[in-house]
Amino acid sequence: MVKIRDLESLTSNEKEAIIRRYDLDLEKIFPSVQSIVEDVKLRKDEAIIDYTSKFDGVNLSKGKLRVSEEEINSAYQKVSEILLKAIKKSISNIQKFHEKQINEFSCKTQPGVSVSQIIRPLERVGIYVPGGRAAYPSTVLMTAVPARLMGVEQIIVCTPPQENGAVNSAVLVACNEAGVTDIYRVGGAQAIASMAYGSEVIPKVEAIFGPGNIYVTAAKILVSKDVKIDLPAGPSELLIISDDTGNPQFIAADLLSQAEHDPQAKVILVTTSESLALQVEESINRFLENLPRKDILSKSLENLWILISDSLDKAVEFSNTYAPEHLEIHADSSRSLLPKIKNAGAIFLGPFSPVAVGDYSAGSNHVLPTGGFAKAYSGLSSYSFIKTISVVECSHSGLKGLAETVITMADFEGLSAHAESIKMRFPNEK
Repeated sequence: MVKIRDLESLTSNEKEAIIRRYDLDLEKIFPSVQSIVEDVKLRKDEAIIDYTSKFDGVNLSKGKLRVSEEEINSAYQKVSEILLKAIKKSISNIQKFHEKQINEFSCKTQPGVSVSQIIRPLERVGIYVPGGRAAYPSTVLMTAVPARLMGVEQIIVCTPPQENGAVNSAVLVACNEAGVTDIYRVGGAQAIASMAYGSEVIPKVEAIFGPGNIYVTAAKILVSKDVKIDLPAGPSELLIISDDTGNPQFIAADLLSQAEHDPQAKVILVTTSESLALQVEESINRFLENLPRKDILSKSLENLWILISDSLDKAVEFSNTYAPEHLEIHADSSRSLLPKIKNAGAIFLGPFSPVAVGDYSAGSNHVLPTGGFAKAYSGLSSYSFIKTISVVECSHSGLKGLAETVITMADFEGLSAHAESIKMRFPNEK
């Protein structure tokens, strides 16, 4: 199950396969997903209802697509006080982190020329909350809290119904606490299409956020020509860098915590200690016996690599090439490695910073780039829910100070009207 190898002994093909991770093979399903998207655009709620019956086995009427206030209120009776407290604490921490990310500013680029940045929220956003293998109230919090914080007026959630047609109570409570305005019991590609193009019941949004299965991902890519999306998200990933000071039980537990997400989850340990590698392997095998999601873990752990590196620098080099969604560093001085990290969705420093705290309650966002996209993409943030607008204000003297520069550039590019728009403001000057 666990593959232990020296990092330097990997062939180029083996290393490439590890870095490539998985092939979502979206091309194979694009035609069927495109058909669903086009059908929803054409038949709207009728198509949504048909696909909900076909894929979820739930028969709904148009009036039942939207979750009622009564259902939301009754959901509180089904959620424990301790879970409600956890939801509220997570909201508080997520808000504290995300409100620090955004700042309006102004500066004077030269005398008489003021340039500033103002912020305006998106007006209506859609959030997809998966509901297949488990319920994910945490996804609601990670997406809806920064949206509300940034002033988005309408936040809608689409999530698949359960077999009885209901929506998970914890998801409903999380939606209500996070400021979601409308909830619809619709899943899959049809949910993405309904938010992208609107129906009689579900409004058209300006942007769509949230993870989902391969069909949801394909649908988001297909509609991205018409609405903003966050980023294609694949199965969960964790790469851990450790020296010989790492706690093997902590590391094993953290690897398992991400491996249990999905059969295609990818988890890797890169360590400078062969002894630690063997102890981690032993701990994984021992812990596995007591974990309930064995069916998922047995498949995802087929992808587990434990790589032994000559040095922490080489471990970091491999991590930067891999660009993991989550990166944990367990080393004698974890923070000293931080300046060397170039690519990661989120970084967790030290033995008491497991990914699980970022998944739920530390305050950072858990919607992160996977599949190597951390080389170019950031995770979800407050910026995802706003537009930044530049404001330029020149005084007479300020424009005069810029005139020669602007006219010179405009003349070079052959845009004489640009140059004239400056010259006409100074008719008595050459």
